[in-house]
Amino acid sequence: MNLDTIFSAAQEAFLTYKSISADKKAEFLEKIAEILEENRSAIVLMAGRESNLPEGRINGELGRTTGQIKLFASQVRDGSWVEATIDPADPTRTPLPKADIRRMLIPIGPVVVFGASNFPLAFSTAGGDTISALAAGCPVIYKGHPAHPDTSKFVGECISQAAEKCGIPAGVFTHVEGGVKMGQDLVKHPLAKAVAFTGSFGAGKSLFNIANDRKEPIPVYAEMGSVNPVFAFQGRLSNELVPLAQSYVSSLTLGSGQFCTNPGLIFVPRHLAANFESAVSEALQTAPSSPMLHEGIADSYYKALDNLQTRPELKWVKVPDAKHLINVSPALAEIKASDWIEDDIFQAEVFGSFALMVVYENENELLEVAKKLHGQLTITLWGDNAELKNQRELISLLEEKCGRLLFTGVPTGVEVGYAMQHGGPYPSTTDARSTSVGAHAIKRFARPIAFQDMPSALLPDALKDENPLGIVRQVNGKFTIERILS
Repeated sequence: MNLDTIFSAAQEAFLTYKSISADKKAEFLEKIAEILEENRSAIVLMAGRESNLPEGRINGELGRTTGQIKLFASQVRDGSWVEATIDPADPTRTPLPKADIRRMLIPIGPVVVFGASNFPLAFSTAGGDTISALAAGCPVIYKGHPAHPDTSKFVGECISQAAEKCGIPAGVFTHVEGGVKMGQDLVKHPLAKAVAFTGSFGAGKSLFNIANDRKEPIPVYAEMGSVNPVFAFQGRLSNELVPLAQSYVSSLTLGSGQFCTNPGLIFVPRHLAANFESAVSEALQTAPSSPMLHEGIADSYYKALDNLQTRPELKWVKVPDAKHLINVSPALAEIKASDWIEDDIFQAEVFGSFALMVVYENENELLEVAKKLHGQLTITLWGDNAELKNQRELISLLEEKCGRLLFTGVPTGVEVGYAMQHGGPYPSTTDARSTSVGAHAIKRFARPIAFQDMPSALLPDALKDENPLGIVRQVNGKFTIERILS
């Protein structure tokens, strides 16, 4: 089947799918989750074999996958996500009558989704990008990731089964395979209306450029990596040095460092640096070598470290053990903040369990660091309440550099909920206004439309006076579920 056929089927399905009821869309999503659960054993076995991830991790990821599907099903049923906004007419207004204007979000059309290598389930075939697009009312053309082709294809079949059982047009979901050219052709296709991607900066930026060079540019929601810096302050670090070091190493080495929220950069005050370095180093010694997702990622990890080892500014505290095709060990290097500020190479993501400890002299130097810092998915602040109260200028600067600002704990672990923001300023993502995790992800695949003086019989249910859907709407500037009285 060629791409023209695939996109034509998707567009035809869109014309039907976008108008089906919220309940029917929600039933479709829930059926996907149900079929995935029915096939849990097979999926876990297949994904583990292809990704080198342990059974417990795969089971947890499948639970997260079905959990986020149910979240979007609930959101679709609620319906308030369409942001229905109504300014009723006022024919008596002077000097000119006021028109009736009603606004809401509607789905945009076929969406191209690229699978991620590091999450064979939660960020792949039935992951958040696919499900949020389907929830919005958009068909999905999904490009399977070559790191886990069997898992991707099998989960795709589960989605197709759900569509068939729920009477949803088959063109609503299509699974395709291929290399770089296939990905480029998908983005170039004139019927594609948006792109969702999770992966490297190079690949994400390339897709972004292709989408913007089209005759009709389309949005690309690309998550492209982050070093997720941690800023440690004197008071809290001196009181909790060992527990914080252990917590940091646990986060750093989780999943062999193959999380987009891996904290690969930490800033510590000079007079505590030696003690913290020692505590981190001790914790790293007990961290065993662990498998990467595939040989290519392991090779990239070693190459990135080899490149950094040529830099004289770095003091190496721990280098990887003997190179192995799959199993890799953590690495730790130290650098002065003044040197870190001078070269952007020290902000580059190393995909794996590598930590760069940046030693700062004073808080004024931290302000310079914050100004130099690239956009991040997350930034974490470790300070006691008194310290944080005195860091308002720094906090204000850091707010401009991340999508999620943490004041305790570590950044690994992204809650799938209504308030989550998983997306940040460039280069962490191509659109800091969007999130790829949580309820707001649905809005990436919708656009606003306003209807002016539309006959009431033609209005979508979300905008009718009687509010038949019972959703929260903004009427004359106030949020309400009440009907509009004539």
